[in-house]
Amino acid sequence: MIASLTGRLAFKAPTHLVLDVQGVGYEVFIPLSSYYGLPNLSENTSLSVHTHVREDAIQLFGFLTSQEKEAFVLLTSVSGVGPKLALSVLSALPVSDLVSAIQSENVEKLTTVPGIGNKSASRLVLELKDKVGKLHPGHLSAHDSPREGEDVTFDGALSALLNLGYRPPDAKDALKQVKKLNPAAIVLKDMIRESLKELAKR
Repeated sequence: MIASLTGRLAFKAPTHLVLDVQGVGYEVFIPLSSYYGLPNLSENTSLSVHTHVREDAIQLFGFLTSQEKEAFVLLTSVSGVGPKLALSVLSALPVSDLVSAIQSENVEKLTTVPGIGNKSASRLVLELKDKVGKLHPGHLSAHDSPREGEDVTFDGALSALLNLGYRPPDAKDALKQVKKLNPAAIVLKDMIRESLKELAKR
């Protein structure tokens, strides 16, 4: 799974971009918040990436900050919220506003997002109220702070486990346990395999 990309910005639009990584063009869907922070065309940029696997396609969703990526993963863990709707939420509300709306149970503010009705907004509050606290604004952007290989491996393994249907808290707990048992660097496929073993014990 692709967890991050760094390359030349070949094309950008409010909904997606194309990143040229050593001659390979990756189409990545983005929220408006990331679009406004992109550099000029032909300049280099880095994205935190979530890989979404469907039966008929593999889609990449990119973010300039790890905070946005974490918010995206949380949103898509809610029943009825797919990747495109999650992007709509992040395009309409900064992460800080999203966290505030959910924690204060401000359903009215959440329904200002296109595609989010009263039922969906109430579900977001119910399922995420106790989880959004970790989305603090102190997270650094991928563009400003390149992440170490171990973090990229962790993100890639997390993305793979989520795509397999595991709940974010369970997947993260398993990955943390694997990292604790393997303090030395571990490659992506081994981290995924060991995490699946941990999850099978539960």
